[in-house]
Amino acid sequence: MLPASLDRLPVEDEEAMMVRCYPQEPEFTSKTAAEQKVWEILRRDLPDDALLFHSVQLRHQRAEHEIDLLVLLPGVGVAVIEVKGGLISVENGTWYQSGAKDKHPLKESPMAQVQSASHALRELLGKHMGSRFTSRIADLVCFPYTDWPAGYSSVGLPRDLVIDRGQVEHLVEHLHQAIEERGAGSSTLAPEFAERMVRHSNGDTGPLGATPAEVDYAQAMSNEDIQETLTTRQSILLSCTRSLNRVQFLGGAGSGKTWMALKKAKELAKEDKRVGLFCYNKGLGLYLQSEVGTWRQNKPVHVGEFHEYARKLGVPDGYGQEYFEVELPQHLLALSRTLPEEEKLDAVIVDEAQDFAGSWWEALLACTKDPADGEVYAFMDDRQDVYQRWDGQFSGDGMPLVPIHVDDNLRNTRRIADTFKEIIGNHSRLRGGEGYAVRYVNCATEDAVDVASDCVDALLDEGWANNQIALLTTNRRHPIHQDHFENGTIDSEYWPAFHRDEEEFYGHVLGFKGLERSVVILCVNGFKDMQRATEQLYVGFSRARSLLVVVGEKDLIDEASGANRQISLDAALDWWPSADTVSS
Repeated sequence: MLPASLDRLPVEDEEAMMVRCYPQEPEFTSKTAAEQKVWEILRRDLPDDALLFHSVQLRHQRAEHEIDLLVLLPGVGVAVIEVKGGLISVENGTWYQSGAKDKHPLKESPMAQVQSASHALRELLGKHMGSRFTSRIADLVCFPYTDWPAGYSSVGLPRDLVIDRGQVEHLVEHLHQAIEERGAGSSTLAPEFAERMVRHSNGDTGPLGATPAEVDYAQAMSNEDIQETLTTRQSILLSCTRSLNRVQFLGGAGSGKTWMALKKAKELAKEDKRVGLFCYNKGLGLYLQSEVGTWRQNKPVHVGEFHEYARKLGVPDGYGQEYFEVELPQHLLALSRTLPEEEKLDAVIVDEAQDFAGSWWEALLACTKDPADGEVYAFMDDRQDVYQRWDGQFSGDGMPLVPIHVDDNLRNTRRIADTFKEIIGNHSRLRGGEGYAVRYVNCATEDAVDVASDCVDALLDEGWANNQIALLTTNRRHPIHQDHFENGTIDSEYWPAFHRDEEEFYGHVLGFKGLERSVVILCVNGFKDMQRATEQLYVGFSRARSLLVVVGEKDLIDEASGANRQISLDAALDWWPSADTVSS
């Protein structure tokens, strides 16, 4: 008995609801007659939402694989099938295939063959789709002309993964059973995820044009490709200012300042200069280190947090606001007076420079060979002064920094950037694609964390990859984030996991400055200081490249948006983290 979902449709409806096949009409030969037989059975019996592929070609590293038949069953999982015609047998560990004319040995076990192809498929889909493949997947062999022994037992080939001549007419039922009982993976196959697999499995270069999920995904990826291409504009800006050795690059969120800081550091290091590339946040510092780690040529002498640089030079360790804001820079300033000339810096580059207090600048510049006129490049957005340390002073005396405005917004789609356009001003040019609408989930502040967590699951069900998603809070940390603090794994597990880009990320807006992800769920769960609330919203709203979801209480968000509503959700779509609830 087939599951209820597989009940046959009335004959007159079959053509309209026929399973989607890739290719639509495969070309079979006399050598692939067995595959044709199995294909026709699957096309006849699969539910209408299934997807059926024939002869999927894979190149995994140096090996080539072919999957005879690939079946995607939304809500269930994936089946990879190796078909062998003729009479199949095993004698003394060797597999044989007997046809009308001869009997010849097979190069390898059909199960080993399908397992290798299935492994390659999972690896390649994970790479191309940006996330580890976690849907349930079963590997089967089908011998449509062989009666396989019912009591067969082998450590390498479980009997229930063999479909023989007597079972092939009920193949779909066996696929369900194999996936549910033998399938590797932790989740069912989401319909949207199945749709995203089509482009990579089919190799189609044209538009799929089938579902909204496919269109949204393609649009999101297109927007992000546009954003990456636009950084060439920032490269031109750096070239135009290369004769200036003290520059203040002023740009709004998403204007490519971090990219420019890295490129400037790379150029100066290639000139054999002692370069320091600094920031304040740990997450941004680790990102800068991971990027510099890929360089083959000379590298800066320090990359990362300003405070780590001070400690590396010998400043005593400490903790607390008084230590970081007052004592540490005083210690560094005193130490700089005895720092050997050969250990001093030729150039200082600071990303998110508005995070630096005046005393930090004084101490840092004292560690350079020419504090008054040496090379200094500060990349900043004073509208992101969430720590309220910035007092407009880089140094007391010496040559001032030349202000250069970076007006392009490259990171965000227009619909995302429109939410904070009053902050970035009329001079900012929105270079991203149109994108799709910001989503707003209206809920009580005390429920925001739970509802935002539900949003993660809903977006995964839509087909977004887990490593595309970041959930950021504005007040208390998300429980997953808090666990890392309590377990002392922030440095050893938390941030390394983010930079490996393997899973969803749970963080706080203050720690995510300078970073980004395709999808950001901003959980407005209150503010410790309402005087900094607008800056925090600005940071949170501007982290998403493709999709922004805002969760929280409307009145609180409006209050935090500033007296003139500098941040607006007026054009957002009301949404709730369950299927089919987006209102237009």
